[in-house]
Amino acid sequence: MMDIKIKNYLGIAGIIVMVAFAYGAIRMANVAEPSVTRSFSVSGEGKVTAIPDIALFSFSILTEGGIDLSSLQEKNTTAANKAIAFVKENGVDAKDITTQGYSINPRYQYSNCGGPFANGGNVCPPPEIVGYTVSQTVQVKIRDFKNIGAIMRGVVSNGANSVSGLSFDMNDRTKLENEVRAKAIAAAEERAKTIAKAGHFRMGKIISINDGGVSVPMPYRTFGLGGADSAMSKTAPTIEPGSQDISASISITYSIK
Repeated sequence: MMDIKIKNYLGIAGIIVMVAFAYGAIRMANVAEPSVTRSFSVSGEGKVTAIPDIALFSFSILTEGGIDLSSLQEKNTTAANKAIAFVKENGVDAKDITTQGYSINPRYQYSNCGGPFANGGNVCPPPEIVGYTVSQTVQVKIRDFKNIGAIMRGVVSNGANSVSGLSFDMNDRTKLENEVRAKAIAAAEERAKTIAKAGHFRMGKIISINDGGVSVPMPYRTFGLGGADSAMSKTAPTIEPGSQDISASISITYSIK
């Protein structure tokens, strides 16, 4: 009989402990659960108009010939070095001259066997290398705009047979991007104040900011010019950089008081 009472007491005590533990867990869950925060989001756009201060273009030296590859490479290198030397002599620093590519490609002659069952049933002979094409491309960055046309003309008369990819950029782009982001944030904040006033509530703290990125258009002109006797080698083109609109978008979420 005593054993039964002891067991009953132990069972009741266990139930009490379990209930207390469950109650404590519920209280902890309620404390840990964050309160629902009322919020609203706005977006803002910023724009800055800037005048480019850097011009970039590329020139290429293409040399074709027979199977004497060493001779072709030497001829191509001589022409490229002459053009690069001209660019440096006209005030462009070596750090603003970049070799973008150098390639050697074979040229093949194919046999006309007349189809798979022609040539008396014999296998058609493989293509034969009859020459090579050596190509070298150099990019030039120009900071003094009054020299753009003269340099583009000069590289042609000094060995380049292709000029292309003229584009414009800003040297201190980071400063401009920070400026346009600041304008976008200010525009978003002003919009948030207007919404809060119209909705008869007070703005709280910023909960999150989402950067939509900065858009910088890259206007360019493409030239397909070459040869020492071309019009490009006789007349320097007039190059106008114009202006560029740099834009940014920002999304901000505010709490509502």
